[in-house]
Amino acid sequence: MLSAEVTGKYELVVGLEVHAQLLTQSKIYTSDSTEFGNLPNTHISVITLGHPGTLPKVNRKAVEYAIKMGLACNSDITRTNIFARKNYFYPDLPKGYQITQDKDPICVGGEVPVTLPDGSKKSIALTRIHLEEDAGKSMHLAGEADTLVDFNRAGVPLIEIVSEPDIRSSEEAYAYLVEIKKLVRYLDICDGNMEEGSLRCDANVSVRLRGAQEYGKKVEVKNMNSFRNVSRAIEHEFQRQIDLIEKGVEIISETRTFDANTGTTSGMRTKEDLNDYRYFPEPDLSPVLISEEWLDSIREAMPALPRELHHKFVHSYGLPEYDAGVLTDSKEIALYFEALCELTSNYKAASNWMMGPVKSYLNELSLQIEDFPISPERLADLIALIEEGKVNFSVASQKIYPVMLAHTSKSPLEIAQELNLIQESDEGSIKPLVESVLAENPAKVTEYKSGKKGLMGMFMGQVMKKSQGKADPKVATKILTELLEN
Repeated sequence: MLSAEVTGKYELVVGLEVHAQLLTQSKIYTSDSTEFGNLPNTHISVITLGHPGTLPKVNRKAVEYAIKMGLACNSDITRTNIFARKNYFYPDLPKGYQITQDKDPICVGGEVPVTLPDGSKKSIALTRIHLEEDAGKSMHLAGEADTLVDFNRAGVPLIEIVSEPDIRSSEEAYAYLVEIKKLVRYLDICDGNMEEGSLRCDANVSVRLRGAQEYGKKVEVKNMNSFRNVSRAIEHEFQRQIDLIEKGVEIISETRTFDANTGTTSGMRTKEDLNDYRYFPEPDLSPVLISEEWLDSIREAMPALPRELHHKFVHSYGLPEYDAGVLTDSKEIALYFEALCELTSNYKAASNWMMGPVKSYLNELSLQIEDFPISPERLADLIALIEEGKVNFSVASQKIYPVMLAHTSKSPLEIAQELNLIQESDEGSIKPLVESVLAENPAKVTEYKSGKKGLMGMFMGQVMKKSQGKADPKVATKILTELLEN
C-alpha cells in the first residue's frame, strides 16, 4: 500500500461501461426466448447462430426500453437509428460479429445524479446509451480441458450505458452503479441482478497528476460481479498504476481481469483500437425511425423516478433525507409507501412503520414487499388507532401487529378489542393510579422534587404496570407532571 503522501499527488479518473440486459421476452433480432436458467442451447435458432441466408429483425420493445433509459437520464434521443457490425472472434459469439450501434447511438449525452456517502451530490455525465446484442457464455468445468459454450444468452438485448470519465473515487463509482440499478428497476427494463449477469460493469481506469489536463493511459477492468468488487478493482488499479508511474514504468493500455479472492487485477490482452473491430453498417437491418408520436407515447408512460419520489417524500411529505433515501431504495417499497400515504396524513409515522416493523419482518423472512400480508389500508388503520389514542405504539407493534400478520382479515380495532388492549384515556380513571404510585414511592417523589427529573420514567413504568399497559401515556405523563410539580 502506497503512502497517502504519494497517492495524494495523483488524481483517479474513471469511466464506467454498464451493460444492462433488457427484460424483453424475446431476443433483440429474433423471436428466441430470453428466459434465464433453462438447459444450455435450448433458446437458439438459425438466426441466433448466424446461419447463411437468415435475416435479423429489430425487437420494438428493446428499442422502447432503451428510449426509456435515455429519457430517465435526460439524454437526446436519436430519431434515425442505424445498426452496425462489430467484428471480433470469441467462441461464444456465434456469428463472428456483434450487431450493435456505432456512430449513431439511440441515446446521446445525459447524466446520472448521485448522492455520495457524505451527503453531497454530483452528476455523472453520460457519453451515450446504445443497443446491442449479448454474446453466449463459455464455461470451463473443473478438471476438464475442453470449453463448453451455451448460446442461450447470445442475442439477448442489452443497453450499454457509457459514462464520461467523470468519476474520481471508488465511492463515486459505487454510488453511480447503485443509481443505475435503481433506474433500470424503476423503469422495469432490467432486473439489475449482477449475480445472474443481467447487469455487468467494465471500468476504464487511469491516473494523472493533480491539476493535469491530459488524461493518463487507461486500463479496462472486466469480470466484476458486484458493486463492491467494482470499488475494490478501482482501488487496486489506482495503487498499481501510481506504483508503476513512480517507478518510471510505462502504463500499458490493456484489458485486465479482476480476481475477487485476491482483490487484484491481471492482464488479459492489449486493448483493441476501434479500427480493429472494422465497424460497418449492418446490411441486413433497415434504419429504425423513431417518430415524435412514438416518442411522446413512451414519455407519457414513464413511471415516477427515484429522484422524483425522493423529492416528493422530502418536500411534500416532510420526511428527513435519510427516510426518503431508504424508502426510495426499492421501487416496490416506495410504491407501497405511496399507497399508504394516500390513506394517512401522518407521513412520519408511516415512514417509521415502513423502516421499522415492516422492513424487519421482510428481512427476517427474506421476503419482498409484494409478499407482505398486511395491506396499506390495514396498516393505515393501525396508524389511525395510535393517533386516536386508543393504543400506544408499543402495544400496536408488539401485540396487534403480530396478530395482523397472521390474520389479515381482522382489522386492528377488532384485534385490540379482542385482546382487551384499548387504552384508557379518561383522566378520572388514570389519576387514582398515578396517586397510588406516588403514595407507594415517597422517597422517590422527594428525590424527583430535589432535581432528579430522570425518575419520571420509573413513575411512568409503575403507572403502566398498574394499568396493565392500558393507560394513555400522554394523559398519564400530564397527570404525573402536575402532581409532582405541585
